[in-house]
This record gives sequence, C-alpha cells and structure tokens, in this order.
Amino acid sequence: MAIFKTLLVVLQVLSALGVIGLVLIQHGKGADVGAAFGSGASGSLFGATGSANFLSRTTAVLATLFFVCTLALTLLGNYKPAASLGVMGAAPASAPATAGASAPAAAAAPAAAADASAPAAPAVPK
Repeated sequence: MAIFKTLLVVLQVLSALGVIGLVLIQHGKGADVGAAFGSGASGSLFGATGSANFLSRTTAVLATLFFVCTLALTLLGNYKPAASLGVMGAAPASAPATAGASAPAAAAAPAAAADASAPAAPAVPK
C-alpha cells in the first residue's frame, strides 16, 4: 500500500509541474503565437493552430491526472484497516451446547428457585 501511495504522490507532483509549465508556455487568445517561438517557427512543428490545440489538450490531460491522483490520495489517507485479531481471531468462540449438557442445567433450575437469596437461572429451551 505504501508503494502505491508513493507512486500516486510522484504522479501528482509530475502532473502539477507539467500543468504549471504548460500554462506558462501558453498564450492568451490575443497573443501572437509566433512571438514566443520566433517568427513562423511554430508553424513548422505543430501547424498554424496546432500548438494551441496540442498544449490545451495536454494541459487538460495533466490536470485530470492531477485531480484523479488527489482524490485517490485523499481516499487512501482516510482508509483505516480494521485491527487484526491474530491467528485465533477467526476461530469460533465456543461449541454449541448438546442435549446431554442441558439436562443438568434444567435439574439445577428448581433448586435455584427454592433458594430465595440466589438469583434465578435463565430458562434453557428444549
């Protein structure tokens, strides 16, 4: 579980740095795209409007990855496993009473009723 958390943290940091870098590279709608890369140099790599679409889509993918990693880390941070009961935790507590064992208990019930100072024993179903 710790390896998974570490992997999520690494992905989150890398996606955050990627989003920061891509947002800083992008320009607003009114900015000249050629000014950042030199005159006409951006047209040869991505096409006339290809760099804006490529950068926008990459930013959206990295932002989605960032949010998914954040939600996963939140859920894993709130997860608390149940305490282990050990090897004997799954063993049955006691064996059920047999018919022979209930006969002495039924015989002891009238004797307990005769003694007023002792509390009455619970009735044993037959």
